[in-house]
Amino acid sequence: MAKPRLISFKICPFVQRSVILLKEKNIDFDIAYINLDEPPEWFLALSPTGKVPVLEVDGKVLFESAIISEYLDEVNPPSLHPADPLEKAQNRAWMEFTSPLYMAFFKLMMSKTKQAGADVILDANKQLATLDKIKVNAPWFNGDDFSMMDISVAPLFMRLAFLKKHYNLDLLDERENLQAWSDKLLARESIVNSVVDEFEDILLMRIKGAESFLAS
Repeated sequence: MAKPRLISFKICPFVQRSVILLKEKNIDFDIAYINLDEPPEWFLALSPTGKVPVLEVDGKVLFESAIISEYLDEVNPPSLHPADPLEKAQNRAWMEFTSPLYMAFFKLMMSKTKQAGADVILDANKQLATLDKIKVNAPWFNGDDFSMMDISVAPLFMRLAFLKKHYNLDLLDERENLQAWSDKLLARESIVNSVVDEFEDILLMRIKGAESFLAS
């Protein structure tokens, strides 16, 4: 496979999933960052959706983060999915289950009132409670085998840790299974190195710029 090029936005969690996977599989890759508020014309010509991530391989383009991850996993064995088809399907279902939590984080950042933020937190807590009940294996989602499901949720835990650190908002409070999983994930080298150095500063600026209730 030719050296892939990932096109990214510095705080996009879906791009971060791709970066973690590339690092886990020791794939040499290039990365280009764009400003999604003012995307360059060359990017809009590449991306049918106008979203990141976009992966360029051998002059061809892949879009949608889940598709990019499946492709990278397939062409760079061994797979990070469980071998059993049913278990693999269950993992994929839970990966899909966690996706709305990323939108919840974005909505929380953009919420201008405390009540609007509280509504987002209420819905997010319901999903986190469900996930906490199902996550009983240790140390990873499938026990001893680090998997695509772990990668899928890692950017979420990084953002939840950010909320706790900067705004004293702990959505993992009393969720022991999720907290232990988060601690393990956020200490893993591929995940630590999956964001730019200024990651938290950019998030703080976005929250302030949105006049979010969090910044008040």
